[in-house]
Formats: sequence, structure tokens, C-alpha cells
Amino acid sequence: MSETPQLTDPEELDAVDDARRLAADAELVVVKAGTNSLTDDESNLDDEKVDKLVEDVMDLRRQGKKVLLVSSGAVGAGKGLLDLADETVEQSQALSTVGQSQLMHRYTESFDRFDQTVAQILLTENDLDDPDRFTNFTNTVEALFEWGIVPILNENDAVATEELRIGDNDMISSSVAIGIDADLLVTLTDVGGVYTGNPKHDASAERIEAVGSNYGAVQELVSDSSSDEFGGIQTKVSGARSASEHGIPAVIAKSTEDDVLDKISAQKEVGTLFVPINDDD
Repeated sequence: MSETPQLTDPEELDAVDDARRLAADAELVVVKAGTNSLTDDESNLDDEKVDKLVEDVMDLRRQGKKVLLVSSGAVGAGKGLLDLADETVEQSQALSTVGQSQLMHRYTESFDRFDQTVAQILLTENDLDDPDRFTNFTNTVEALFEWGIVPILNENDAVATEELRIGDNDMISSSVAIGIDADLLVTLTDVGGVYTGNPKHDASAERIEAVGSNYGAVQELVSDSSSDEFGGIQTKVSGARSASEHGIPAVIAKSTEDDVLDKISAQKEVGTLFVPINDDD
């Protein structure tokens, strides 16, 4: 196994500490939750997982932070509800329309426990690329924040094609974080961060605490260890790196870790931290 590509340079370790402070002080946070963080082994929405995510988000809301939640899970919820397996993009698109309503219903129920209103936003990468559409999107988000509402954003799978299978929400969450000038991007997944191997199959895999100048080595390790054809850790790493290149600290962490978002806001070491870098680095 390759040596763990941990950062060791004293200046970079100082930068890691600075990044943790930035993450803790973040006032506008984008949180992305993957399908596995919301569903069980049969693709049904898992009430405990949904409630846990909502409680984590509310930890930040109680601190006065603005939170935009990017949520996957529509296709998975549709499969679980109809007991179907998607084999084509067209079937996935149809399943998403069934699952999306179930997903928002559960979010509404769970946030209602805290008297927290939520709103649904569906978009594609094209909406982010078109200046007029993106202006409309940011205006909507700003209004929702002013009203104290948590926007819940998902890829519009019903009209998406190739985006449906390329880790779409990982990249969309990064693009949104950059576009709305967020202070922090957190990607929640079913593993505890970025590892030197696939921790699901390699017991010796070690968590990489922070990513900065070691990005090339990390990217190579992720490419070698990832078994997912679409999405997976590769797009999460790519999205986090993109955010960090725009001065936004990013964290990839385990969704099931107790008080995971609260720990980040308390400046504790959680998951893998991507240190903000200059554009010309």
C-alpha cells in the first residue's frame, strides 16, 4: 500500500488549522447528502437517517447559520417505493419523479419537528451555466434565506440525461457553493472521508486528514481505489477541490457520525478537509 499522503509541512499544517477556523466560522453552509446517507439497503427512505441529517442541519441553524441542503435520493426512493430496479436513463428519470415527492414529504415532516420551513429547488447544470437562470436561482435562494427557510436542492433528474449518472449532485453542490459565495461545503457520505484505499474492502486503508499540495497523490489514490463506475468518491473529491480552489474550505465526512456538522462548527477534526488555495496554486 502507498504511504499515507498526509500533509507534514509546518506551514501547510498551519493552513489546515486556519481552514478549520474558517469552516467553524462559516455563516453560509452548503451541505450535500448522498443517496446512501438517506436510504436503506432496499432503497427505501430510512426515517432514522433522514431525521439524523435534519438534526445535524438544525445544529447549524440554531447557531444562526444559513444552510442550503443539496439532497440526492429521489431515484433511490422511487426504486424503493415501486420495488423496481432502473436499467435505463429513461427509467431512472421516471423513478425520480416518484421519489422526489416522497423525499420532500419526509424532509417536511422531519423539519416540522423544529418548526423549520423548507423549500424545494430543482435544477440542472445548465441552470448554473446560463447567466439569467443563475441570477434567478441566486435571487430565490437569497429571498429564502431572508425568510429563514432552508432550501433543499436536487438535480432535476426528470429532464437530465448524462448528468443523472456522473455524480451530478456532487458537482452541482460544488458549483452552487461557488456561485452563491458560500463559506463552507460539506459533503456527507457513507464513508468517513478520503482514504488511501477503499475502506469498504481494505481494512488497512487510512483516512487522509487534509488535502492541499498533496492533491495529485490523493487523486491518484482515489482513482486506483474507487470501484464505482459513476459518481462515488472521485466526484466528491473533484467537487471539494473545485470549491477549495475558489477559497472555500470543503469537508468530506461520514453522515452517520454523531453531531457531524456541529463538530465541524466546533473546529474539530472531522473527515477529510480540503484547504482553500489560491487560483494560481
